[in-house]
Amino acid sequence: MMTYKETVDYLYRQLPMFSHVGSSAYKKDLHNTIALCESLGNPHRKFKTIHVAGTNGKGSTSHMLAAVLQEAGFKTGLYTSPHINSFRERIRVNGVMIEEQFITAFVEKTKPVSEKIQPSFFELTVAMAFEYFSIQEIDIAVIETGMGGLLDSTNVITPILSVITNIGYDHQQILGNTLVEIAEQKAGIIKENVPVIIGETLTETHAVFTEAANKTNSKIIFVKEDYLIEYIEPAGTLLLCNIKNVQTNVVEKLRLGLAGMYQAKNAAAVLAAVAELNRQGLTITETHLHTGLEKVSELTGLRGRWEILQNHPHIIADAAHNRDGIEQVLQQLQTVYPDAALHFVIGFVKDKDIAEILKMFPDNARYYFTHAHIPRALPSGDLKEKATHEGLEGDAYENVNDAVAAAKKIAGKDDVIMICGSFFILSELTL
Repeated sequence: MMTYKETVDYLYRQLPMFSHVGSSAYKKDLHNTIALCESLGNPHRKFKTIHVAGTNGKGSTSHMLAAVLQEAGFKTGLYTSPHINSFRERIRVNGVMIEEQFITAFVEKTKPVSEKIQPSFFELTVAMAFEYFSIQEIDIAVIETGMGGLLDSTNVITPILSVITNIGYDHQQILGNTLVEIAEQKAGIIKENVPVIIGETLTETHAVFTEAANKTNSKIIFVKEDYLIEYIEPAGTLLLCNIKNVQTNVVEKLRLGLAGMYQAKNAAAVLAAVAELNRQGLTITETHLHTGLEKVSELTGLRGRWEILQNHPHIIADAAHNRDGIEQVLQQLQTVYPDAALHFVIGFVKDKDIAEILKMFPDNARYYFTHAHIPRALPSGDLKEKATHEGLEGDAYENVNDAVAAAKKIAGKDDVIMICGSFFILSELTL
């Protein structure tokens, strides 16, 4: 029997892993996941699920929903990706990470079928989550897609509710080059007679979701039609926001335990989801909702979303890694720290539209270019070269911790050091 460390090394090294190597690890069908699940007795059919997709916000929304369900007394599974520090972060029950010995035993048990069908890292991890949730006898699981929806390994489930947070440009090499093509992939999670919540709506994608819902006889709820964000105020590690249900005129005055201003949109989608779950007979009270949202990080272990690591200088980490995500971060910096000198510690993967993203950054900030230590990472020297071409000045560093240390030496006490561009940069942060 392998040790836990040997097991995780096996998962990373032997199985194709999209997050590390890119599109070569992506399997464009569900055959392997179906085969793995069948070999385990289809564990995903033994508990209720909520399926969450979207370009941005799907991780935060999944964690918020899980926190609210936990507060409501449901034994709740949560499957998300990627992780930041530990593989175990991907699979949780009531916020508690999966045990090392289960991971080791599962990989050993599934080796015969794995060697036969050669699953990807993500396919095996999804099956592991389903098996763990089944054995834990959970009431309900919140399942975040890895990428897209239609062909995503998680799409073997038939949930009681689907949520699509938003559509933006990311993973175009796999999901398509237009917003309509990307939306069609995300809409693939909409199942027959299963209600779907659409968080943010764009003119060009509205029809995609309406058509998919009509084809599957699914009730569709567009959050923007029912909920209005009336007020947002960052307050340290909290976000105060008032969200009005325009049908009932009820205003929820929320204290979100996630400080990113973009979280208000995710919270509106959660309100719509909770309303639908209550209609389905789950009992989730106002107290469950408010407490779950305020204590979301504590209850579910969510990290890396406008995470304030230090004050004076202010050091903030955010996993924003595509155009929409970076835009939200830049807007909040302008709102919260309008007069502060900015220091950006950034690193990206190779398969992003780097030139378009770099154009968004301010040219009056100081830059510290770095990279994660995975094959898919864009080397810091290459990033520096591309950034210089866009008028961004700074130096290249071999790792994120050296880059942060350099920024701290230069930054004044009221300056802001913003770390963003990749989950994998955050995973190597030791601050």
